[in-house]
Amino acid sequence: MRRATAAGAPSATPRTRRRTTLRFDLRDRVAVGNQLLLCGIVVVLFVGGTLAGVLSSPGVFAIGTLLIAVATIATLAVPWTRVAPAWVALVPLVDIVAIAVLRVAEPPAGLGLLWAFPAMWLASLGLAGLIVSCVLIPLLYWVLLVVGPASAFTFSTLLLPIVIIAISSAGYVATRRFTAQRDLLDAQAARLAFARSAAVRQEQLVTEVLDTVDFGVVRLSVGGDIVYENDAVGRLSSAIPELHPASGRTTLLAEDGRTPLPANDHPLARTRRGETFDDVVVWSQDAEGRRSALTFTARRLIDHRGEDGGAVLVARDVTAEREALRARDDLVASVSHELRTPLTSVLGYLELALDEEDLPERARRYVDTALSSSERLLAIVADILTASRRSLQSVESSVHPREIDVVEIVRASILALRPLADDRVIKVTVDGAESAVAYADPGRLRQVIDNLLGNAIKFNRDGGSIEVTVHTDGDTTTIAVRDTGIGIGEEDRGRVFERFFRASEDIAGNGLGLAISHEIVRAHDGELTVASEPGVGSTFTVALPAKAGTRVTR
Repeated sequence: MRRATAAGAPSATPRTRRRTTLRFDLRDRVAVGNQLLLCGIVVVLFVGGTLAGVLSSPGVFAIGTLLIAVATIATLAVPWTRVAPAWVALVPLVDIVAIAVLRVAEPPAGLGLLWAFPAMWLASLGLAGLIVSCVLIPLLYWVLLVVGPASAFTFSTLLLPIVIIAISSAGYVATRRFTAQRDLLDAQAARLAFARSAAVRQEQLVTEVLDTVDFGVVRLSVGGDIVYENDAVGRLSSAIPELHPASGRTTLLAEDGRTPLPANDHPLARTRRGETFDDVVVWSQDAEGRRSALTFTARRLIDHRGEDGGAVLVARDVTAEREALRARDDLVASVSHELRTPLTSVLGYLELALDEEDLPERARRYVDTALSSSERLLAIVADILTASRRSLQSVESSVHPREIDVVEIVRASILALRPLADDRVIKVTVDGAESAVAYADPGRLRQVIDNLLGNAIKFNRDGGSIEVTVHTDGDTTTIAVRDTGIGIGEEDRGRVFERFFRASEDIAGNGLGLAISHEIVRAHDGELTVASEPGVGSTFTVALPAKAGTRVTR
């Protein structure tokens, strides 16, 4: 607010000065126009009357003409914009006296009509000029009638004053209206100039801010033309070669970092087609093998009329993040691989110990507990190894689908996990088809169902319930696992399939089960989705193709 006041306050004095200057300019133009026209008429009458010899008092007429000529010279010589309005009124007053002299010289000629010129001039000077015009001219006219040779009352005795008063009033009103319109236009022009100045300052501020950020911003018009790009775009030009053709020697790759990216699939081309998307990754590789990764996000813009206003494309360099993720995955895979070998050895020796017939019962229980814990630890290591692989190809290579009965796998998984459910008094039921065929790997599908059921038990409340529903329509087979647990918040729902993400820190887990299950289902050309409401429960749905050669489309 302080900045707006400081910026707006100084403009008041120049704006007032500009309005005053405009009024003076108007006064100057009115003065020159009226006076030149009046002088021209009088000179023509004087010259014409003299040549024709019709002037009864040429000397007196010459005096009036000379007064008007002197007033005209003064009008042209004096800078009226620099003098007070009261001094300007002297010229029309001189004209009134001069016209009175002309009328005395030629009473029957009707020269009193020339008073219309000084009347209009005086009316343009304001209310005081209007009063002077409406009082002085009629009074002077009547005085001349009284002292003249023929003082008889006629119709023109009232007509001429009425005409002069009407002309003066019309001139005053027209001047006021013109001045008001000028003031309004000045105020609107000032507001427009201030708004334009504020818009320019705002645009400069936004431009400066955008030039300081480390992500590229590209603004596109409705037709797809690039109308703005910030400084960061130049630094990221290797992944946007269309903006900077010199960088066209680079090779663009898709998110997997191996597949060449067609020109039509580039985020800039997709944005021009009107698409919107989030975090589309593009890799660029130069001639020397250096690689960088950028994520692109596109949004359509809506103008103040609710119509399409173009689009904005935001690019961000995520090379360091991607390299960090790859380093993390490599470290996890290395550590997990190193753990797997000794764990396998421990399991082998524990199984050998259990095979001993003379092993005491108490020691057998200890060894059996150690064996169960070791198997669980080995399963966690296997999950970490699976999650650490950076592409879906690793999962797809280990999936061997065939036509199987999903209901049998679901029942077997429930039977294996029922002890865990019984410990917490959780009721597990199966509903739907008695038999449902799916084209899937039975071992991998069992892994998915075990994980979904295990989570449904783990995140459920004591005494809750789990309902497993199986359906098929001949093309798609669905398995829905619905629980009455704690549910998942909206902000976490979109991340449940991310590796190492845990919706609740209070419940043990490594955050890998759903990520691995999601990749397994995708490797089957299927889909795993979630619907949840906090405090009510969650429903995980697995959709699989019912036969070979089909894909799930939902």
